[in-house]
Amino acid sequence: MAVDATRKKRIGAFARNVRGLREAGTVQIIGMVIFVAFSIFIARYSWALPGGQEPTAITSDAERALYDTRAYLAADLVEQDDRIVLVVFDDQSLINLEKRSPLPRGALAEALRNLDGMGAKAIGIDILFDQPQAEDIDLVETLRAMETPTSIAYATVATNSNDIMYQQQQFLDEFMNAVEDGGTNAKRASIRLDDDFGATRVWPDIVPELPPLLGRAMLEDASGPYAQFEGYEGAIEYRRPLRADFGDDPEESPDTQAVVEEPLFLTLSIELFLDLDPAVAEFVAQEIEGKYVLIGGDILDYDRVVTSFTSWTGAEPSGLSVHGELIAQMLDGKRLTQIPMWSIWVMALVVVGSAIVVALLEWSAQKLVPLLLGLGAIYVGLPFVLHFNEVDTYGLPAVGWLVAWIITFTVVTAAARSAGAAQRSFAQGALGKYIPQDIAEAIIDEPDLLSLGGQKRDIYVMFSDLEGFTKMSHAIEPEMVAKLLNRYLEMLSKVVLDHGGVIDKYVGDAVVAFWGAPIAREDDAVRALNAGYAIWQAGEDFRREVAEMDPSLPKIGKTRVGLHYGEAVVGNFGGETRIQYTALGDSMNTAARLEAANKPLQSNVSASREIIEKAKADWWVPMGRIVLRGRAQPVDIYHPKPGFPVEDKHKLEEAVQLIDSNHELAVELIDQVVAGHPEDSALENYATRIRNLDNGGAYVLG
Repeated sequence: MAVDATRKKRIGAFARNVRGLREAGTVQIIGMVIFVAFSIFIARYSWALPGGQEPTAITSDAERALYDTRAYLAADLVEQDDRIVLVVFDDQSLINLEKRSPLPRGALAEALRNLDGMGAKAIGIDILFDQPQAEDIDLVETLRAMETPTSIAYATVATNSNDIMYQQQQFLDEFMNAVEDGGTNAKRASIRLDDDFGATRVWPDIVPELPPLLGRAMLEDASGPYAQFEGYEGAIEYRRPLRADFGDDPEESPDTQAVVEEPLFLTLSIELFLDLDPAVAEFVAQEIEGKYVLIGGDILDYDRVVTSFTSWTGAEPSGLSVHGELIAQMLDGKRLTQIPMWSIWVMALVVVGSAIVVALLEWSAQKLVPLLLGLGAIYVGLPFVLHFNEVDTYGLPAVGWLVAWIITFTVVTAAARSAGAAQRSFAQGALGKYIPQDIAEAIIDEPDLLSLGGQKRDIYVMFSDLEGFTKMSHAIEPEMVAKLLNRYLEMLSKVVLDHGGVIDKYVGDAVVAFWGAPIAREDDAVRALNAGYAIWQAGEDFRREVAEMDPSLPKIGKTRVGLHYGEAVVGNFGGETRIQYTALGDSMNTAARLEAANKPLQSNVSASREIIEKAKADWWVPMGRIVLRGRAQPVDIYHPKPGFPVEDKHKLEEAVQLIDSNHELAVELIDQVVAGHPEDSALENYATRIRNLDNGGAYVLG
């Protein structure tokens, strides 16, 4: 009986809400239809939505991150591939050959002549010959004489605009025509790789005007299994090395030693194939015979490729090794099963349709929460299951399905409860678990406010902290702690507000503030710097005030301030019970670390070069370059010194310029400045730091 009653209640709610939709106003109906259509669009095209600063980046970036996770976890663990050999110009060989760009063609020609008799199945050259060199005649003759099938890199302005210009293509065409004239085993092959969405995850689309892709051309020449990959434009099946070695430092434990993965391909320097003596020739011939040989660059700062593994490993392999992966995928027959386009459309309609039905059934929040969790598990888990079963999930929505479901459910529920009371019930029940009540009610009135979040803004951040306050608070009565803290925060808050800043938050005795949002002013940088210095002064006033109020109280520490300019996400963020207008991002962390750096720097206020340049403040002086705790990139810091002698300021600026080129003179200049200001502990600290720089000219904070 209870089941029948529940069923009748749901049917009644469904019918009531359908009537509510029919009775809703035209504007509301049109708005609902637009949002439902938008949900279908998201459920189908969440991969292709704009990224960057657009709100849609939430789905598109998340889709790609999930795909990269699937690709990494599902990747085959393999031994080093003994079918493919990379012959490379690496940084050391270029140093030895005394030529870096263009790659030395005389060495390439000699290497090709030696390789030609070693029995390789096919040779692929991933080097664009797009500008003249003195060795061109020798190289052309060598390529024309090759007995081993040889594929040579080719590109056009239309398809590789980042790699080649019109004049370069003109020369490349002339070069290739000279090689191919009259028949030869050498021919052109495309080296175009797909880098949509910032990474090479799929095979490049096939362009009729281009020759076959380098790997396809090589397998075709060697009668390899390339035919089943004709027309394939699906995902690249990257692999992971089966073995990894630990660092060879005997004093390090295995837990702290760096892991070095075994290369997937045997990589030989081009120098091995120059001036070959018989013993070396016999060795390299054994490594080449019966292999697919790829020749190109493996240079640290050139032709590196972001792959679906990069976000996991941090590695950006050479383009040459990516072509090797394409060849290996063909040799392994890993043509991933493609998902029919119509099935993705069907799934998008099912997702949106189910959201409409649930919205009209008027489910309670207690049921919606597990439903959303279950849907999230299904939508995110299904692509993983498919990927592990060798189905190409590139472009398959996951986050988009969940987002589309939530949007559809929200707008349909809002439209069905147009009477007002029902709308508030929806906001409290359906959305109350995810966003604050007042925002939920605003969503019903303004669907554009559907999602909480913010936007990327360039802001000026200030972070301050009171030295030793936490320790002192344990030594005095709680009532006095509260009194002192309230007074301190009152003084600092007034400084921030007087300078037009936004108080982000209080973290104990720390004050976080920013300028540049929600309204940006032309003088925000100046306001922020002035406020940072005034904050320190207010902290000094507070110290004196407390000492005069009650000399028996423990001595108050000084206030330290950090200032930085950078990008942050600013907006409304919150949880189940409250919402806060705040800023999130690396700029906030940098300002906090600059504040903390004042202690080892023996300073009070530190600002980054970024904010100083924006403010054009001439009363701040450079104090060197440091690497903040937990960071890799150095930061140029400045300290406020009103009334500082101009001559001394110029010496500090000159010292900064000389640190890399004439370190001894830089040290001498700083010593001269320190001598004139013996009471300045920060300057003395700088003099010590400049004598202990790392290779990048920065002092690393311990």
